[in-house]
Formats: sequence, C-alpha cells, structure tokens
Amino acid sequence: MRQIFLDTETTGLEANNGDRLVEIGCIEMENRRLTGNTLHLYINPERKGNEEAIRVHGLTDDFLADKPKFGEVAQQVVDFIRGAELIIHNAAFDVGFLDAEFARCKLGKTAQIAGKVTDTLLMAREMYPGKANSLDALCRRLEVDNTHRTFHGALLDAGLLAEVYIRLTRGQDSLVIHDDEGGTGVQATSAAAVDFSQFTLAVLDPTPEELAAHEAQLADLDKASGGKTLWRAVLPKPAEAVAQ
Repeated sequence: MRQIFLDTETTGLEANNGDRLVEIGCIEMENRRLTGNTLHLYINPERKGNEEAIRVHGLTDDFLADKPKFGEVAQQVVDFIRGAELIIHNAAFDVGFLDAEFARCKLGKTAQIAGKVTDTLLMAREMYPGKANSLDALCRRLEVDNTHRTFHGALLDAGLLAEVYIRLTRGQDSLVIHDDEGGTGVQATSAAAVDFSQFTLAVLDPTPEELAAHEAQLADLDKASGGKTLWRAVLPKPAEAVAQ
C-alpha cells in the first residue's frame, strides 16, 4: 500500500476567500516503510501573506517572490499523490486548499486524484476523546521528538505526522510487532485445539498453619465489617472442613 503523508502552509485560513498555498511537503511510505521519496515545494501565492500566518511558518513575501506558481508545479503534485492514500492531520483544511488550487488548473479534486484521504485528527479524537489532539499534543503523548520545530514547515510536519501515524496504528491490524530490521518480534502462528480432559491437575491441600493464617485474616475482615461478612453463612469453618 502506497501512502503519502502530506502537509501544507498557506497565506491564511480561508481557501474560499482567496488564500493560497505557499508550501507543500509530502513523504512516501509503502507497506509501513518510509521509502525516502519526498516532494517539497515552495510556491509563489501571487498575493501577500497574512502577518499571523507568516509568524507561524516564517515564509515571507520576499522569500516566495521568485518561487514557482502553483500552475507550474501542479502536474508534479498530481503525479506524486496519484492513487495513493493521503494521510493528513486536519485533512479538511489542506484538502480545501488543494482542491482550490487544482480547480484553477482544471485538474479535478484531490479525492479523485488520490486513492483515499485519511484524517489523523479524526483518528486521534476517537482514540483520545476529550484530550488535545493537535500534532504537537500527539507528539508529546506518543513521545515523538519535535523539539526542533521552531516554525511550522510542511515537510517537517509531514515527517512528524509519519512518526505519529505509525505509533497511532502500531498493532491495530495485527498482533505482530515489526522490528527495525523488517522481521517480526512475534511470529504469527495458528494454535491447534487442545483437549484439556486428558490432563490431571494436582490439588494441593493447605497445611494447618496456612489454614490458621487464613482464618485469622478472615476474622480480621469479619471484625472490620461489624460481623457482616457473607462467607460465614456459606463456608464451613476450617475445623469442619478438615473433619469432612
């Protein structure tokens, strides 16, 4: 299975009101192994950036001025994500911006180009209801090191998302845990039905000392409950049990 961890940075929060993409980061994984194939693009948004957005990602208008416009790299993005499962944190946001950019280029919608879109924010909310589930919060909870994240960057965040996703889904589809060398820590085996009637289990009787200690413990419980313990009514006393 080919999966793409994808993140974007934008000029603002509203694709429907003219905000544009300024960065795309994609990291490829196949069969739960990162392949090393990435796509990282800075994009000239053809408009000024929002100051608050720039404080988040650090991509200034001057920096982006000589970068390619989306139309110049659109086919490159399509070719990289085509047919893959896109894994995105808060997918509605990124897909909304991708859809707007693809529409300008008459390339269809993201869901038509990719094979599937999976939102890790929705996954995390199901797994950790009532808790903070931002990417930073998940990194802390799942012990993914994000101390080098001073600015939001699309490729950096896609890499963090890959680590978070692998930890979120480890063991979800199988009881076999993969080691770092591609092997398995536990081999999958099928257990044959066992006829337990063929076994004779030994029964060990308590010693007098063990019976006395047990009775003392029950007496303490009986005293603490004000004589309301129920086992006195249904169980024989140790002396009666021995006599039987």
